[in-house]
Amino acid sequence: MKRFKYSEVTPEKIYNNRRTFIKNLGLAAGSTLVGSNLFTSADASTSKEELKLTDYRYVTTYNNYYEFGTGKSDPVERSQKFKTNPWDIVIDGEVENPITLSMEEITEMFPSEERIYKLRCVEGWSMIIPWLGFPLNKILKKVSPTSKAKFVKFISVLDPEQMIGQRFPILDWPYKEGLRIDEAMHDLTILVTGLYGKKLPNQNGSPLRLMVPWKYGFKSSKALVNIKLVEKMPTSSWMKASPNEYGFYSNVNPRVDHPRWSQATERVIGGGIISPRIPTTMFNGYGDEVASLYTGMDLKKYF
Repeated sequence: MKRFKYSEVTPEKIYNNRRTFIKNLGLAAGSTLVGSNLFTSADASTSKEELKLTDYRYVTTYNNYYEFGTGKSDPVERSQKFKTNPWDIVIDGEVENPITLSMEEITEMFPSEERIYKLRCVEGWSMIIPWLGFPLNKILKKVSPTSKAKFVKFISVLDPEQMIGQRFPILDWPYKEGLRIDEAMHDLTILVTGLYGKKLPNQNGSPLRLMVPWKYGFKSSKALVNIKLVEKMPTSSWMKASPNEYGFYSNVNPRVDHPRWSQATERVIGGGIISPRIPTTMFNGYGDEVASLYTGMDLKKYF
């Protein structure tokens, strides 16, 4: 898979030309960047040609980022002065070689590559985004997890002075998430440094965020400061806030509804005045790649 520098990524105006985009990235033949069945749908009438990249303006102005407020426009309106330099990330816990890296060191050690992933929100909307990032397993291998490392815990920054949402007990701050070690080591799981060929905007989780494309978007922690390998399953922020609504696994599953919303269909952001709804695909369309991680598991029990 080719790696890109920011300057080498296709310009935004080219992305917005769907035919050129499909031709340049080879999506017509099925790109490994998106997963072989991303566009597979329960509705045969929903094809690759009907799904396109979400416009940059929607990706960067319609966000869930409660550290800056609960409204969809709060992150872009309130995060522009958020300082992300200097920024260090600690990788520790059940590892042989714990390390602390600056963002400059991370970008030097782990060059970003382009991944076109679909983001599916538990609220029932979705976007298709060209992310820049690198597999999480690359940084985990650097620290050499021990045999006790069964899970990976992700901790976001705590900075209520800059993040107005953290001044209120919406969640137990700082934001925490977790993955099983095999999920974290999967090649589809990435750490994101940018999108659309540009540095990651503050409202999208700058300077470093997680992206796990087969899970609901809230699993993809933003503004990470600590990646900790642990022996016991961590309790994520949303699990603690509402355990009957938000499970540890949070795999996209059209057959397991959120208590307040059906997950059978999703609304595509940016699809016009009335955004179309399309059938939700198991594992967000990445089943060929990740279903084997859950062989024998009752995914209604382990939701």
